[in-house]
Amino acid sequence: MTAKRRPSRATSPRPDARRTLPDARRTLPSVDAVLRAAGELDVPRTRFVSAVREVLADARGNGAAATDARAVARDARARIAAKDTPSMRRVLNATGVVLQTNLGRAPLAPAAIDAMRDAAGAVSVEYDLVAGKRGERHGHTIGLLHELSGAEDAAVVNNNAAAVLLALAALAVRREVLVARGELVEIGGGFRIPDVLRRSGAKLVEVGTTNRTYVKDYASAIGERTAAILRVHASNFKVTGFVASPDDRSLATLARERGIAFIHDLGSGTFLDTSRFGLAREQTVSEAVAAGADVVTFSGDKLLGGPQSGIVVGRAARIAELRAHPLMRALRPDKVTLAALIATLELYRDGRAEAEIPVWRMIAAGVDSLDERARSIARRLTGGGVTAEVIATESTIGGGSLPEETQPSRAVALAATPASAVAARLRAARPAVVPRIVDGRVALDLRATLAEDDELLAITVTAALRTGG
Repeated sequence: MTAKRRPSRATSPRPDARRTLPDARRTLPSVDAVLRAAGELDVPRTRFVSAVREVLADARGNGAAATDARAVARDARARIAAKDTPSMRRVLNATGVVLQTNLGRAPLAPAAIDAMRDAAGAVSVEYDLVAGKRGERHGHTIGLLHELSGAEDAAVVNNNAAAVLLALAALAVRREVLVARGELVEIGGGFRIPDVLRRSGAKLVEVGTTNRTYVKDYASAIGERTAAILRVHASNFKVTGFVASPDDRSLATLARERGIAFIHDLGSGTFLDTSRFGLAREQTVSEAVAAGADVVTFSGDKLLGGPQSGIVVGRAARIAELRAHPLMRALRPDKVTLAALIATLELYRDGRAEAEIPVWRMIAAGVDSLDERARSIARRLTGGGVTAEVIATESTIGGGSLPEETQPSRAVALAATPASAVAARLRAARPAVVPRIVDGRVALDLRATLAEDDELLAITVTAALRTGG
């Protein structure tokens, strides 16, 4: 029997891609070759080698790359430079928002900056120099806050959200806290009052309606498990029209009669009368204390004009409970923050806040002075080849302070377009300039910049737009 023959196959060998196809990866230089091409290094050798290997690894992954060792060295240096560029840099705030949360809110007074520098080394943050033994961290601010607010006692934590959390945890854990429905707010960063209550271990009990709440609503909700009434600042919105809300004294009286705490979250908090500057009148810290609140909390880095911190003032017995709570150690501020806060409070004590704290200097700036500054900057820019003109704007306070309140301001509008590209150039400058967009043009609003920065602003903008950043 004859065996069946299989169909014949092509006898040509299978092509080997590694031998027949060009592959730029095979021509990549070695690390040693790149090092020789790089010449003298301005970074540690180990760091440069690591960057070279990253560049070569990326090239192998992409399947192609430059074969020149000098090009790889150049890419490695660029990679190192990109890593070394700080993401947190100095900014000239030309947005017109005085307390720009994304730009760090309140710029500090020179006295506060000096105090932070002095506190960077060894400092008596928890040491009694007279007695020669351990001291109390919170004692440094008690006298100042008592003098400024009239409160019996005080404590400081790292922000106002922490202050509210601590007050609830210390005074109302596993018990009920009454909050008006219209005060169940959410502010920036997803911070929600109901969430804070839950995390503190307290139970939320809503009273009243969204727009109208009365003392009787609180009174009828008080039971055996009620620990506190919490009043919350509206922060970044207003409720107007058909509204009603009990005054602080009525709530304080009700709380005392029923043996529960009255906690008042002032939000921003101010020691100065904001109506003096053409703004709505914000309740001051001393007014909240005088109205009878057991605990008043507010921010240190908003209208106060100090460092990020949360301040708690009130009755000594209640503040003592907060200070003794285990959360206090987790929430306490560091020595540098305390130093800056003390220096800021001293400016209020000495009557120099309006003249020396940047936030109040910005708020107090008159429109005529802003107009004069804007015209001077516009002339400098135009003389440097950047066409500009002065325009009228409306600025805001920001930072959850005085919602919907504006002040007349002046800005320098730039003719260069497109606005998005111009703004990007300014943000890439050193220092970075963050402008606003008005009617499709980039504008430098001067409300949130200080006069001493005008020359730097003009120089920086001119250089950024003439050279591309």
